[in-house]
Amino acid sequence: MARKCDICGKGPQSGHNVSHAMNKTKRVWLPNLQRVRVDSSQGARRMTVCTQCIKSGRVQKHTV
Repeated sequence: MARKCDICGKGPQSGHNVSHAMNKTKRVWLPNLQRVRVDSSQGARRMTVCTQCIKSGRVQKHTV
């Protein structure tokens, strides 16, 4: 599964874990992505979409 939202383009962000001693190690924050069936002009298709796009209504889920 690609780590990028097909609607808004949200992807992984990087930064540091910072310990109490201020040691820094690299880490990654991944978006909450879900594979959902979406209504599109070609019919129903699967897309990888972040939960914010699902909640905000930017995606119309396919209903059977």
